[in-house]
Amino acid sequence: MEDRPPPGHDPGRRRVTRALVGGAAVLAAGGASTWYGLAGRSHASGDPDGVGPVTLATGRDTTRYLRGLLADWNAEHPDQPAELVELPEAADEVHAQLAGELSTGGSRFDVLNLDVVWTAEFAAKRWTVPLDESGFALGSFLPPVVRTGRYGGRLYAVPFVANAALLYYRSDVLEAAGEQPPATWADLARQARTLAPAHGLSGYAGQLSPYEGLAVNALEAIRSAGGDLLAADGSVVVDSPQARGGLEFLAGGVREGWIPPEVLGYQEEESRAAFGRGGLLFLRNWPYVYHAVGEAGSPVAGRFGVVPLPGPHGPGSGVLGGSGLAVSRFSLRQRTARALIGYLTSRRAQYRVLADGGLPPVWADLYEDPELTARFPYLPVLRTAILAAGARPGVPQYQQLSLAFSEAAFEVVSGRRTAEAALPRLAADLRALVG
Repeated sequence: MEDRPPPGHDPGRRRVTRALVGGAAVLAAGGASTWYGLAGRSHASGDPDGVGPVTLATGRDTTRYLRGLLADWNAEHPDQPAELVELPEAADEVHAQLAGELSTGGSRFDVLNLDVVWTAEFAAKRWTVPLDESGFALGSFLPPVVRTGRYGGRLYAVPFVANAALLYYRSDVLEAAGEQPPATWADLARQARTLAPAHGLSGYAGQLSPYEGLAVNALEAIRSAGGDLLAADGSVVVDSPQARGGLEFLAGGVREGWIPPEVLGYQEEESRAAFGRGGLLFLRNWPYVYHAVGEAGSPVAGRFGVVPLPGPHGPGSGVLGGSGLAVSRFSLRQRTARALIGYLTSRRAQYRVLADGGLPPVWADLYEDPELTARFPYLPVLRTAILAAGARPGVPQYQQLSLAFSEAAFEVVSGRRTAEAALPRLAADLRALVG
């Protein structure tokens, strides 16, 4: 179990959230012209037909797989080489550096590797250009990931990496008890409450620290219960019995103890470490954890498995992660940028995204490839999870929305407020953000 205490609540967070909400409401009132102004309206756009050397801006390539992919591209396109520009590993720092460059009309970056939640913002601010869908193999991709690249009915980012969460479980513990992995919330709660303590384990961990990870965990719970933050038409629907039920499931776990209190301070790595050292029966986390905790010498190597996230009455609803490749509006070599995206999202390159980088590909048939499934046994489960997952709200104000939502969700799961008390106020905040 993690020995650090759960984080103290910062009373200033609500004030910060309300300031952000208010600022976003002013921007919304200004409409598209306001967003365009922020993008540097006085700066000329790039060249849609330009060719030549290009750059690929991305967060840090920790597994170094992109170097090999770009080396192959450069060997085949010596007159149009691609240079890798690595930004920091932390997503917020990547966002800040990309935004800083593009908001001034800078042309340093040609291809942008964008987190799926940034697609709408970058498109609305006119930092990226719409792409012709016929130029990419979208029909071969997993259908849900394609939707993460669209904004306003047009394609702005070609899906590059897919992702959805899995439920990790201790197979040795369940087998010893003659139990199957949980298929419903009731199964999960019962096994976490009864089997875990009998084996000296804590029951369940997700990522419940107040940040983007909690926004995703809470949205999974809300959608699994039949609710949502926004409806298809963009209206705010979070103040619903279904949303209350989803948040109360997590809050009840903390209250009853099968979610230990230290999980209120967990992000991805803290929760991975807790499971990897043998302290948890169940873990909600991303696919990267599979090999991280399954290496030789790990206390849980050969003693765990994965299933899709459960819901109240059967399979739950995940939230899509991953990234997409976009072309900067200010790129002077957009034709080459588009061709590079086509190469990086081809089946050949996508095979290496998984084989060399360990990242989930967007091509559907790779999840059934015999060589890959032998190396990555979780692929069939992950495919099921991705097909059942939905995107986070595709609105330009997502960063502010996530802050407001994660703060409200933390108040509920930590027991500081009930969902009945927190959600009406959250709904008002979100309406001020998105109209």
